[in-house]
Amino acid sequence: MQWGTRLGVIMAVAGSAVGLGNFLRFPGKAVENGGGAFMIPYFVALLLVGIPLCWAEWAMGRYGGRRGFNSAPGIFSVLWRNPLAKYLGAFALLIPLTVYFYYIVIEAWCLGYAWNYLTGDLMQGKNVEGYKSFFVEYSGQGADGSLFSFANGVPQLLIFVAIVFLLNFALVYRGLSKGIEMFCNLAMPTMAVCAVCVLVRVLTLPPNPANAEQSVANGLGFMWNPNYDALWDPATWLAAAGQIFFTLSVGFGVIINYASYVKPKEDIALSGLTATSINEFFEVCLGGLITIPAAFIFLGAVTLTSFTGSSFSLGFNALPNVFAEMPGGQFFGFLWFFMLFLAAITSSVSMLQPVMAFFEEGLGVKRFGSTVIMFLLTTLGTLFVLYYSQGLRGLDSIDFWSGELFIVVLALIQCLIYGWVLGIDRGKEELDDGAKLAVPGFVHLVIKFISPAFLAWILVAMLMSKNTATGAYKIVEKLQDPLQATGFGIVVGCIVLLWVMVFFAGQRWVRQGRYAALDKE
Repeated sequence: MQWGTRLGVIMAVAGSAVGLGNFLRFPGKAVENGGGAFMIPYFVALLLVGIPLCWAEWAMGRYGGRRGFNSAPGIFSVLWRNPLAKYLGAFALLIPLTVYFYYIVIEAWCLGYAWNYLTGDLMQGKNVEGYKSFFVEYSGQGADGSLFSFANGVPQLLIFVAIVFLLNFALVYRGLSKGIEMFCNLAMPTMAVCAVCVLVRVLTLPPNPANAEQSVANGLGFMWNPNYDALWDPATWLAAAGQIFFTLSVGFGVIINYASYVKPKEDIALSGLTATSINEFFEVCLGGLITIPAAFIFLGAVTLTSFTGSSFSLGFNALPNVFAEMPGGQFFGFLWFFMLFLAAITSSVSMLQPVMAFFEEGLGVKRFGSTVIMFLLTTLGTLFVLYYSQGLRGLDSIDFWSGELFIVVLALIQCLIYGWVLGIDRGKEELDDGAKLAVPGFVHLVIKFISPAFLAWILVAMLMSKNTATGAYKIVEKLQDPLQATGFGIVVGCIVLLWVMVFFAGQRWVRQGRYAALDKE
């Protein structure tokens, strides 16, 4: 199995990276953490962790792919000839598997909102509380299990969850070139066209007639004017680093799997940088110029500030008020949420492939069988998120343990394996092989020394973070919360299940003699 074209793998990796975080999470984080000043730690994290780790994942993925392995446990066991290596590789299966549990629900929100704009049901005029109530009811936040009461028929959200579930699995079942690559080659340009159309509409909006201060220029200033005091707050740096992880899909286990399918002499250095650049264009140049400025014009600074604490609140509560007052708002509302849906599905489909590749490679399951197994596993996880919908606490529990904590753990593991096990000399040789322009040598020193130190600091800061109101460690408070503890148990249960599978996969690879040639290298 290989990618059909070089453009296809770039679009697939970029599609994995470009997601909801680009358009909803990034603008909100920037406003919360110093506006333009946020971009300083953001680009520091991009240069010290984002791009170097992205290159490291491309190099490690192709290194393993050249030796016949495509799943993360197999690739890790090639990189480090130690029995423990394949179990560390299981973390690169855990992250995409568990993040998919809740990401697919948010994806269904986007498709549902696009549909409701298309039908006109979301055009309710300027009604801040009305849109909040709509989102609470639509997502089942009123009470746990409310989405399964069926008192008034099947909730629309469950229908869209079923639709996006089937669409994701239909695409991934078709494989790399005929499924994921084909779809991303269509979805990425379509997404760009939708985003540019909305951007042009936003940047050409006149000032608010009721308040001339609420203009595009002041909206851009509200987001980008720097508050340098935020630079002294460690939370700003943690937020910036977290955004880089989320937006580039580094530490997700996706890139290392995707890169294992590239051709042996592919220019992975340029491909990796191109995919990263596409993501940054969508995030900084599109996401950063659309969401906050548009909301500022119609809502003003005071009302808008109440929405920036949550990406969901900003996207699903604030923006419907914007489209309600915007000329052509129904069309642009549909365009916006359809674009978010495309951004979400190009990311969610990438989360399925790494685990399915392991089922096929490690356990000898055929494509149909791996699709069925993955469908059942993700359905159980998604049902947990959908049932415990009150305050989105089920979603938040999985997001914290997997999407925030273990993603840093995996990134740190990958840095250490690349820099200290594979070694920067062999890593540089792999990355430069086929490259038109060699990656600067200092990048490999960054991966070996600076990136692990930076990631270790982030991990310690997360573990030692305290609640300013109670003085207790946040992670202890989460474990004392029954639902958060349940989410932690689900994530731990998944990694234990994967470790059992990895054990049997390792035995199978030994029987097949797949390590024999490696031992002679």
